[in-house]
Amino acid sequence: MSEPFDPPGEPWVRVSPRLATLRRLLLVAIGVPVVLAAAVGLWLLTAWLGVLVGVVGLAALAWGWVVVGRAVRSWGYAERADDLLVTRGILNRQLVVVPYGRMQYVDVTAGPLDRRFDLATVQLHTAAAATDAQIPGLLPPEAARLRDRLAARGEASSAGL
Repeated sequence: MSEPFDPPGEPWVRVSPRLATLRRLLLVAIGVPVVLAAAVGLWLLTAWLGVLVGVVGLAALAWGWVVVGRAVRSWGYAERADDLLVTRGILNRQLVVVPYGRMQYVDVTAGPLDRRFDLATVQLHTAAAATDAQIPGLLPPEAARLRDRLAARGEASSAGL
């Protein structure tokens, strides 16, 4: 990592690889029928065009498979004394610093597919929407621990205001 994205002495906690499995499953479940429908539809008009769309579509799905894995591995967070750091991104890296004293509330969500894969998302809300941050792909015990820890640190930081 480059220096603006690498806090000194702070280890990054990465999200669960189950998130990559879930996102890859969605990619295949949606992408394969779309590519097949487009390829068959165009093949009925012109065989070579249908084959071309099929091959390009499957190559795009393979590329998406790789990108999903790298994108999930890029998510991470680090708890510091006064703030929480959240990083993500492959091509466009992003680092969000959320001071504990600015947090209004912490949200934990898990949709049906998240629950099936035993995952949860922690979302931090602040007064400024630009500093809101979310951490997807956490195991439920880790999400609960992080929620409680952030809530306690937020209350302690805002007590002095």
